[in-house]
Amino acid sequence: MSISSSALLVELNIGVWTAAIQDKTRTEEITHSNSAVRSAAKVTKHLMAGTSARKDIADYAAATRMWHNTKTLPWADRGSRLIPLSLFFDYKQEADVRKATFDGMVDKFIDEYPQHVEKAKANLGDLFDETDYPDAEEVRKKFSFKLVFSPMPESGDFRLDIPAQALEEIKQEYEASQNARLAEAMREPWDRLYKVLQNISAKLTDTNDDEKKRYHETLISNAQDLCTMLTHLNVTRDPELEKARRDLQSALLGVDIVEIRESADTRADVKKRIDEVLKAYSW
Repeated sequence: MSISSSALLVELNIGVWTAAIQDKTRTEEITHSNSAVRSAAKVTKHLMAGTSARKDIADYAAATRMWHNTKTLPWADRGSRLIPLSLFFDYKQEADVRKATFDGMVDKFIDEYPQHVEKAKANLGDLFDETDYPDAEEVRKKFSFKLVFSPMPESGDFRLDIPAQALEEIKQEYEASQNARLAEAMREPWDRLYKVLQNISAKLTDTNDDEKKRYHETLISNAQDLCTMLTHLNVTRDPELEKARRDLQSALLGVDIVEIRESADTRADVKKRIDEVLKAYSW
C-alpha cells in the first residue's frame, strides 16, 4: 500500500543540557569507605542547583515531544514518524512557534548563566567546583531544536545496477517491510481510541465510595479532540476505524460535563453508549 501522496516523514530532535556530572571526589570517598558499593556507587552533582531555569527548558522540550507524538504516528524504530499531509501546515506552524519559544528560553538562560552559576555556588557549598562549568557558548551548543521533513520512500526509488530478478526481490522485501511498518503505525490510532473509551467508561462507573469523584472538562474534550485528530491520522482510510470514530462522536453528542457531575442517570446513560462502542470492535 503506497501512502506517499498522503503522508510525510518528520523527525524531531531536541537537545537539552543535563547540567549533571559525576562527582568523582564524593564517589571515591563513598567507595573507599564501603567496599560493598565500590563497583556501583556514583554520586551525581547537579550543576544548576538553586535554579529552575534549565529544568523549565527541559520540561518544555518534554512537552513538545509529547505534542509531536500526538500529531504523528510511529514509523521507524527511532527518529522518523509519519505525519498526514492534511496536518502538515498546522503542525509546521505550531512547531515553528515552539522552536521560537524554546530558542527564546535558551537565549534567556544563556544571558543569565553567570547568575545561575552564582546561585549554584551558594547552594552547593563545598561541592561547588568552578571547573565543572563550561563557558556560556559551550553550554549554548548543548541545546538544540531540529525538525526534518522527508518524503515517504517507495520501492520504486531504488537505483541499483543489479540483475532484474534480484532487484525485484529487494523491492518485494522493501514493500513488505513498509506494509508492516504501516500496519504498526495504524495500530496507534486504535490504541488511542481504546484508551479514551476505557477511561470514560471507568470514570462514569459509580461506586459506593464515600469520596466523590471529580469529573474534569478534559474527560469529554480529550475524546472530542481525538475524534477530530483521527480524521487526519487515518491515513489508510480504514473504514472500520472511521466507523469507530463516528461511533464515539455520536456517543458524546450533546454530553454536558455539568450534567455528568450532577446526574447519576446521565453518567449511566453515557457509560452505556461508550460501553456499546467498546463491545462493537475487536480491540
